[in-house]
Amino acid sequence: MMDGGAVSLLVLILGFCVGSFLNVCIYRMPREESIVSPGSHCPLCQKPVAWYDNIPLVSYLALGGKCRHCRQRISPRYFFVELCTGFLGYYLWRRYGCSWEFAAAAVLFPVLLAVTMTDFETGFIPDKLTFFGVAAGLTLSGLAPALMGQSVWYGGLLQAGFGLLAGGGILVALGYLGNAIFRKETMGGGDIKLLAMIGTFIGWKEVIFVFLFAPILAAPFALFAKFARKAETIPFGPYLAVTGALFYLFGDRIMAYFYLS
Repeated sequence: MMDGGAVSLLVLILGFCVGSFLNVCIYRMPREESIVSPGSHCPLCQKPVAWYDNIPLVSYLALGGKCRHCRQRISPRYFFVELCTGFLGYYLWRRYGCSWEFAAAAVLFPVLLAVTMTDFETGFIPDKLTFFGVAAGLTLSGLAPALMGQSVWYGGLLQAGFGLLAGGGILVALGYLGNAIFRKETMGGGDIKLLAMIGTFIGWKEVIFVFLFAPILAAPFALFAKFARKAETIPFGPYLAVTGALFYLFGDRIMAYFYLS
């Protein structure tokens, strides 16, 4: 039987491997390509990537961040996502241990990271990511109703369903209002599905707070993009994702503060 340190190391390594798979999803899903076939290949010269050039973190460093064949630079996003996913997994394991909370976080956080990267890079949030997250959130809430503060499976499923409806419904209503006022689309469908997905993991009360806090987090970046880069819009998904992750981790404390203050 492995000791705690060995298990934590295994979780860290598995996290790096999950990050490698996330990179495939981040690149291929917005392009509507299969994440299964063909195998890993250079996005620039299309040459297949050998297994020894596909070891998370190690291969990127060994190759100097360049393709072995065409020597063109590979985006540092690949290294960042692998590193981030590994240490996120390690942190979540140390925080929750072998529990349903860890199982839920181990699904939610990689999806949020992938959503953040795809939205930043392409302005697009793939439905496959959010639909997978919704299915996982509903399933886990039914299997472990304590995640939603309930004692029976249908209570957990019901609370997750309310979170789904609240998260999606808020942005749908806001989108209709914004469209009527500004005469153009103000809320993307991907953002609506993302907030609905987050609601299945944290419940309807917390998801309302995510909706309220995400614009505050986004505001400085939006102002910088508008005045420094002359951008008309910014991707909102990453700020929903970060706020949703914070509420998964610290939602009880945040909610208690607002209820008691």
